[in-house]
Amino acid sequence: MEEEARPIPLSALQHALFCPRQCALIHVEQQWAENRYTAEGRLLHERADQLGHQRRRGVHTSMALPLASEKLGLSGIADVVEFDESQSALVVRPIEYKRGRPKAHRADEVQLCAQALCLEEMLDTHIDSGALFYGKTRRRKEVVFDDTLRMLTHRIIEQTRAIFDEQQTPPAVYDAKKCDHCSLVDICQPQVFSKQRSASHWLTRQLDALDE
Repeated sequence: MEEEARPIPLSALQHALFCPRQCALIHVEQQWAENRYTAEGRLLHERADQLGHQRRRGVHTSMALPLASEKLGLSGIADVVEFDESQSALVVRPIEYKRGRPKAHRADEVQLCAQALCLEEMLDTHIDSGALFYGKTRRRKEVVFDDTLRMLTHRIIEQTRAIFDEQQTPPAVYDAKKCDHCSLVDICQPQVFSKQRSASHWLTRQLDALDE
């Protein structure tokens, strides 16, 4: 029998959109290192997970809720899921806790949308929106799960699955805005490997020119 593919962790989608090499280092090579930013994020998640369950004004709040999608091959844990029973129909909202501030890219939104896709399959319902809670601003940012975000999320799921299936770590590409704050920078060594790749490409072009 063909071996069943292991589920993709929901966090891997955020890693894959932010940096495919980071995704492979963490989830394929099982590499990890912590810095101030990852420590702050971990503590923020731990505080959310410790809250357990709450019910207030018709809203049941569940923390550290296990999620899975058999159709998409996903699994993970939602920081917070709100079940709002105060309206005529049940409203489900996933809430993801993040350190820092809202970002220019959509990696956090993709991770949250993937949580919603899991909940939709598990509960046989439709989820319109969720929220990202950022530690720096101490505010929620509403995220609408429109067609554009859903299509992007499905594309990132496919790309992440390819990384898992191929078991290959993409080459390093140095980007100061991303790399200098990444906890894996000493393991990845993007500046070193990017220069080596550039030198190798230059040498190949020189050899090709001599053969012409």
